[in-house]
Amino acid sequence: MTVGDPAFAPLWDAPADPALALLFPGQGSQQVGMGRELYESSPAARRLMEAAEAALGFPLLRLMFEGPAEELTDTANAQPAIFVVSLACLAAALESGALGRRPAFVAGHSLGEYTALVAVGALPFREALALVRRRGELMARAGRERPGTMAAIIGLDEGRLEALCREVGAQVCNYNCPGQTVIGGTTAAVAAAVARAKALGAKAVPLRVSAAFHTDLMAPAAAPLAEAIEAAPLADARLPVVGNACARPLLTAADLRRELKEQLTSPVRWRQSLEAMAAAGAARFLEAGPGGVLTGLVRRTLPDAQALCLDGPASLQELRAWWT
Repeated sequence: MTVGDPAFAPLWDAPADPALALLFPGQGSQQVGMGRELYESSPAARRLMEAAEAALGFPLLRLMFEGPAEELTDTANAQPAIFVVSLACLAAALESGALGRRPAFVAGHSLGEYTALVAVGALPFREALALVRRRGELMARAGRERPGTMAAIIGLDEGRLEALCREVGAQVCNYNCPGQTVIGGTTAAVAAAVARAKALGAKAVPLRVSAAFHTDLMAPAAAPLAEAIEAAPLADARLPVVGNACARPLLTAADLRRELKEQLTSPVRWRQSLEAMAAAGAARFLEAGPGGVLTGLVRRTLPDAQALCLDGPASLQELRAWWT
């Protein structure tokens, strides 16, 4: 597939919907069995999945459909798997005609930003798949070289949490939604931050991750990933992509390239991104991909907005009902 791939052209050429935002999930949304129903029901999804498996050269479909979960959860595997299933969901929606509107904004959470670039015609599918696989491998290796962990902190003011993290050497990784912020760092730093947060009345949920993503501990991956991003054939986006690191719309290849490099060690400003899209008129948020994590974050951040996770044939029917 190349930039301008006809599988996604209907998204760019459809009538504009200034209230629609299209979202793509990141790592953590993987689950054994994801994509199977779409593979069986949608020719467009099946073609995309089979092309991905052929390009990667390993049994991606078996891993997605059958597991084991431990292997699917590995960063190097989870990232391409989620990327592929998310684009398969979008391809199925376009093929079926369930999605016949052009979104005003597109955004992806961490890994999902790479998916978004394919959807908006800024990056060819095969090259993006190779870049995502490379990113996953580099992040997994950085996690082994500089071990760390992450935890979700619930019910603590962001400013106070930021100050607390600075005091103990932890960092904010994800501003997910009001009242939920993810922190990361070394095991000792996160443990200290969690203890202080609890003392202030917050709740803390340890995350099952192999590394502290979006922190300085990912620095060993920065140079080789930047080299891969520079070599990737990025083009200007056909639709605005709201960047993780800056929470503002991006269109040019230069801005997108800079964003992909920065987001590796910068916090994902997801709450800020959702609020920026809503302030610009977005009121319907469609998540294309497994898990429904982003749909939940939309509902907690923007309770008056409509939110739907497009993850299988049944959700295509729900999507059609949006337009009636």
